[in-house]
Amino acid sequence: MSQTFLLDGVAVPFQAGQSVLQAALAADRYIPHLCYHPEFRPHGSCKLCTATVQGRLVASCTTPAAADLVVHSDTEELRALRRTLVQMLFAEGNHFCPSCEKSGSCQLQALGSDLGVTTAGFRHYFPDRPVDASHPDAWIDFNRCVLCELCVRASAAVDGKDVFAFSGRGLSKRLIVNSPSGKLADSLFAVSDKAMHVCPVGAILPKRVGFAVPIGERRYDQHPISEQALADAPRAAGEPDV
Repeated sequence: MSQTFLLDGVAVPFQAGQSVLQAALAADRYIPHLCYHPEFRPHGSCKLCTATVQGRLVASCTTPAAADLVVHSDTEELRALRRTLVQMLFAEGNHFCPSCEKSGSCQLQALGSDLGVTTAGFRHYFPDRPVDASHPDAWIDFNRCVLCELCVRASAAVDGKDVFAFSGRGLSKRLIVNSPSGKLADSLFAVSDKAMHVCPVGAILPKRVGFAVPIGERRYDQHPISEQALADAPRAAGEPDV
C-alpha cells in the first residue's frame, strides 16, 4: 500500500526517494517550478516551487516526500510570493517577450501568464551583458539567463564537456563559457549537446531556425504550463498519464 502525504487537503501517494514536487507532479497535482528538470537532481535555486511543509516554507523540489506530511502550495500567500519572484526575474534581465524567438515556448513567460503577472513590478535592472554569437550554430543572450543552472549541469553530467559555469555572487553572478577566450566558438559546445536543449528561457538558442514555429502552435499556446508540466511528469510503470 502506497504511503501518502497531504497536499492542499488531497492525499498524494509517493515512492521512496521522490521529492514533494516529484510526487505531486506524478499524481497530477501541479506545483509551479522553473529550475527543476526531471533528468537532474533538484537543487532549489529558483524557489518558485516554494510550499509550506509542516508550517515551514521550503523548496518542494528538494524536500523529500514522507508519510503524513501536511503540504500547502495553492494559497494566496504562496501565489503572491511566486508572482514576486517572477516579476524580479523579468526586471533583473532583459526579457522582451514579443521580440524573443522563445516566446510561446518560454517557461518564464508561461509561468508569468499562469500566475497572472502582467508587469515586471520593479524598476528594470537593464544588465549590460554581451550577446555571444561567435559559434557557427548557436548563440547566447546572457541578458536572458535566469541562473537556473540547467545548462551547467547538463554540460557536465550528460555532455561531459563542462562548457558552462557561473562566476560572481549576488547581482554580479553570471553565466560564463569555459574556453580560453570565454567565447562559445572556442569551446567544445555543439548543438546536439543536452545543454543546448534544457534552457527554460531564450538564453541559448540555435541559429537559422528562429521563429520557425508560428504563433498558435508553440509549446504553451495550446496548453498552459500547469497542464504541460503534468503531461511531461515522469510516472512509474502502470501509472496513468494525465
